[in-house]
Amino acid sequence: QVQLVESGGGVVQAGGSLRLSCRASGLAFSRGAGYWFRQAPGERRELVASITSGGGNSYVDTVKGRFTISRDNADNILYLQMNGLKPEDTAVYYCRASIGLTLYWGQGTQVTVSS
Repeated sequence: QVQLVESGGGVVQAGGSLRLSCRASGLAFSRGAGYWFRQAPGERRELVASITSGGGNSYVDTVKGRFTISRDNADNILYLQMNGLKPEDTAVYYCRASIGLTLYWGQGTQVTVSS
């Protein structure tokens, strides 16, 4: 059974940092691509960052230079290091794994950035 469990969310002041973790069981992140999405209240879910099986990564323009996606293959964890947080980064953050044609989602973790 595949399960993705996010952690690391919380409340932080603007300019602060958080590191989100997504621990996978039942699949290997290294075999596919990993993603972080976020969804703010009343907004569509948006792709924030992605990492390929080969380690290549990409980011939405609004987080470039502030967020870093990475992966620990040994422990099967996907990370999102978030620095220089802004109030507009407030959202529920979700990790996703794509293995072949199958997508798997975590349950989400809330990030709140106060001004």
